[in-house]
Amino acid sequence: MVRTLLLLSGSIVCWGQPATPSYPNQTESDFVTHSFVFKSGDKLDDLKIHYITLGTPARDDAGHVRNAVIVMHGTGGSGRAFLGAGFGGVLFGKGQPLDAATHFIILPDDVGHGKSSKPSDGLHMKFPHYDYADMVRAEYLLVHDGLHVDHLRLVMGTSMGAMHTWLWGEMYPGFMDALMPLASAPVQIVGRNRMFRSMVIQAIRNDPEWKNGEYTAPPANGLIAAEYALWMMTSSALQLHKINPTREKADQAVTALRERATRVDANDMLYQFESSTDYNPEPELDKIQAPLYAVNSADDEVNPPELGILDREIKKVKGGRYILIPTSDETRGHGTHSRPVVWQTYLLELLHESEPK
Repeated sequence: MVRTLLLLSGSIVCWGQPATPSYPNQTESDFVTHSFVFKSGDKLDDLKIHYITLGTPARDDAGHVRNAVIVMHGTGGSGRAFLGAGFGGVLFGKGQPLDAATHFIILPDDVGHGKSSKPSDGLHMKFPHYDYADMVRAEYLLVHDGLHVDHLRLVMGTSMGAMHTWLWGEMYPGFMDALMPLASAPVQIVGRNRMFRSMVIQAIRNDPEWKNGEYTAPPANGLIAAEYALWMMTSSALQLHKINPTREKADQAVTALRERATRVDANDMLYQFESSTDYNPEPELDKIQAPLYAVNSADDEVNPPELGILDREIKKVKGGRYILIPTSDETRGHGTHSRPVVWQTYLLELLHESEPK
C-alpha cells in the first residue's frame, strides 16, 4: 500500500491507495528539438522533452489522429505522477473516461521539470529563461513533430498544466476538440497568487548559500521558506486538520516538510516559479474555439472563488463553462485538481459535448 500526502502544486494526492496500475502499451522516451529559441531570445541547441504515452494512436480514413489526449502537470511535477491509482487508476483503465485501450494518452515532463531539460542538468543559471508560452510550444512540437499527432481529442492539465491548457486553446485553436483546465484562472497572476510565488523566488535568491545558482549544498533556509509558502497555499485546511488531530502530529508534519524541502533543486524551483511571471491569456480568450470546461474547487487558496475571476472571464470563451466544486470530504484544496473521482462526471459531459460529428 502507498500512503503519501503531497499537496504541492502538480503533485498527486494518494490516501492509502494501491500501487501504480498497469496500462496498455505504456512507453517512455525523449523527444529532442534542435536550436529551440525561447521567447527571451535565449537558444538551446538540444531541448529534450521526456514523455510517457499510453495506448496507440488511431487514425481516420484521411490519416488524422482522432483519439489523442495530452495531460499536463503542475509546477514541480512530472507526467509520471498521473499514472498513480488516484488519477490514472480512475481515468485510464478499462471502461473509464480516458480508457488507454481506446485513447492515445500523452504525459510530458515540461521544460524545466522531471527528466526534461532543466537547469540542474548542468547549466544552472545559464539555462535559458523560459515562460509558459515556451513550454506550450515545446509540448506542441512533441505532439506534432515528435509523435506525429495532428489533432488532439482533449487538452487537459492541472494547476500550471491548466494554465497551459488555456494557452493551447489560444495558440493552436483548431488543434483540439475539447479543453479542460483544472485549478486555474485565465488572467495575469497578481495579488496573493503572485505574492506567494514572489515569496518562493525571493526566499531562494536571498539565501547566501544559493550563490547565484552555483551552490555545492542545498540553500536550506531558502528552500524551507519556499516550501512553507507553497505548502500553505496549496494544502487543504480541512484535510490537514483531519490527519493532524494532535499537536504532536502537526509538528511532525512540519518536520517532514522541512526535510523534504532540502531535496528540491533550488535552481529548478526558481525557474519553475519565475516562468509564470508573464502569463496572461485574458486578452485573447475569444480565440478559443473548442468547448472548454474550467474546473476549480471552493477550497482552493490559489484560485479563491470569491475573486469572481472565472465568473467574469468564462463569458469571453464561446464554448466555455465554469464549474466550481463545493468543499467536501473529497476535495483537497488546490490538490483537488488531481482527484478525478471528484470531477470525472464533468469530463464525461465535456467529451460528450465535444464528440466530433
